[in-house]
Amino acid sequence: MSRAAAACGSCSWRCCGRTPGTRSRPSASGHRIPFGIIFGGTDVNEDANQKEKNTVMRRVLEEARFAVAFTESMKEMAQAQWPHAKGKIYVQSQGIATTPNAAFNWNTFLQRSEINQSADNLHIFLLICGLRQVKDPLYLVGAFSEWHQEEPNVYLVIVGPEVDPVFTREVKAKVKRAAGVRLIAEMPQGDLHAVVKNCFAVVNSSVSEGMSAAILEAMDLEVPVLARNIPGNAAVVKHEVTGLLFSTPQEFVHLAKRLVSDPALEKEIVTNGKVYVRMYHSWQVERDTYQQLIRKLEGCSED
Repeated sequence: MSRAAAACGSCSWRCCGRTPGTRSRPSASGHRIPFGIIFGGTDVNEDANQKEKNTVMRRVLEEARFAVAFTESMKEMAQAQWPHAKGKIYVQSQGIATTPNAAFNWNTFLQRSEINQSADNLHIFLLICGLRQVKDPLYLVGAFSEWHQEEPNVYLVIVGPEVDPVFTREVKAKVKRAAGVRLIAEMPQGDLHAVVKNCFAVVNSSVSEGMSAAILEAMDLEVPVLARNIPGNAAVVKHEVTGLLFSTPQEFVHLAKRLVSDPALEKEIVTNGKVYVRMYHSWQVERDTYQQLIRKLEGCSED
């Protein structure tokens, strides 16, 4: 969740929070406490197709005073699912602010990841995601492992929390057998931003996305992005302009090799990505939007 959204979530009336239908019933439901919600992506793209979760989210939206979608396409999908909410859905992209830990030791991280090579000769591709099926962290493992066996200085490092215990066991078992692929537990945000800043590229292989903060943070830190060509990613990554989009594991490897061998392309992508984030993902603009929405709630609470 972005900085402004997280700040809103601390309000006493629980005005903001990701749509809770995916994990638990909302505590605000059934009470006369004004609140709003923020769509995360999986809720609209995946959970809305499950009857029970769709019903929960419909009830939440009936009581919410506003809802926020990250993109116009996400707003349109939500309105198609829940037409009664049409007049209360606002669009506000995620605001990005990165804070790399200046004291972070990259060589120590590599040792912890069991990558025993000189940092000068490495190309680390970083996949940041919770271990759950919608993020599809195993999508590239086979193809990447084959590439690593050809070029031992390329590694895929997967970083994220163990969200789904059963699926996590599957991921760990497959990664353990895959040459050139490493799995690291979730990290404090400052350390994670430092890892992003030091890696060669950030990867997204999700089946569906709302708006990937990891992609935007990589752009802000001037690191190339390779993302699976799905609507949520294509909304922020323009192929060969702000990043590279792939549709198969084999295409990913082809594009990754191209990026490694073409410093001019890398420079162009990171320059354009930085400009894009500054123009369209300002955390100050996001903060102002949520402050305005909170004022609506304050007005409601006085009724």
